[in-house]
Amino acid sequence: MYYFGDPAVWLPFVFAALMGLSILIYVILDGFDLGVGLLFPFADDEEKDRMIASIGPFWDANETWLVLAVGLLLVAFPSAHGAILTALYLPVAIMLIGLILRGVAFEFRAKAPAPQKELWNNLFFAGSLMTALAQGFMLGMYVMGLDWTWAHAGFGLLTAVFLAVGYSFIGATWVIHKTDEFLQRKAVDWAKGGIWGLVLGIGAISLATPFVSDRIFDKWFSFPAALYLAPLPLMSGGLVVWLWVMLQKMPYAQDRMSWKPFVAATALWVMAFGGMAYSFYPYVVPEKLTIYEAASAPESLFIILIGTCFVLPTIMGYTVLSYYIFKGKARELRYD
Repeated sequence: MYYFGDPAVWLPFVFAALMGLSILIYVILDGFDLGVGLLFPFADDEEKDRMIASIGPFWDANETWLVLAVGLLLVAFPSAHGAILTALYLPVAIMLIGLILRGVAFEFRAKAPAPQKELWNNLFFAGSLMTALAQGFMLGMYVMGLDWTWAHAGFGLLTAVFLAVGYSFIGATWVIHKTDEFLQRKAVDWAKGGIWGLVLGIGAISLATPFVSDRIFDKWFSFPAALYLAPLPLMSGGLVVWLWVMLQKMPYAQDRMSWKPFVAATALWVMAFGGMAYSFYPYVVPEKLTIYEAASAPESLFIILIGTCFVLPTIMGYTVLSYYIFKGKARELRYD
């Protein structure tokens, strides 16, 4: 019988928690800069430069969290890594192409002759869209158990659209925080529309998740297990109402509290992620592999944990430092 002092129990749990934390941070941080890219078609050239300036110091470092999450999956749960990547090979490839395209367009738009700048702006949007849609499709397929059927693929396409709109929403709240005047007012309007895509996406996943398995259904609707989940939808509903009320009153006088919509949107993502983690635990591959079945040997995990104790604080440290150094409003974009 397992007990928590057994390394075969606590080490897989720790690595699952670290992997979940990495994914959550990535979805929030890279989510807003992907969202900024998705909003490009609604902005003019000067506004696009300002939007790029708002994410310029952060976007590259934000993607580090994706690398960390995939790395932890590979070294800590290799059999799950193989199963997930095999099932999602095509959308993963599309996501990587989108990330590469974004990175290239980000650099080239600043160096290309003026007539070609619009092309790189469009490619930056295209890369952002490809990445967001691929991640949303992977999320939908994961929720449905990674089995390729027409119904599951259809649900994946639905979550792809909703996640892209959700990214555009948190991107709009970031623009609200980092800009002012006319662009900020525009971002408020973007956020008012995007919030409903996020709500619909969370709702679609919430409706589908309990029907993936009897185990999850019992977690959601049997007593007393349902009591553990009950606070999440209640708090999420309260956050949506609070966000909507805030957006109706913005922009505030003298631009005070412009950070509040972004913080509230972040909290909403945390609530949604917490609901998924509660639903699928202890499975890393839904209904097929638990974290304990997929985990590497405890001896290997312990050695990896020592390395993680150095790597994770370093990544957290420079992430916090970059956001501290570049706090405040985005300034005019300059490359000289």
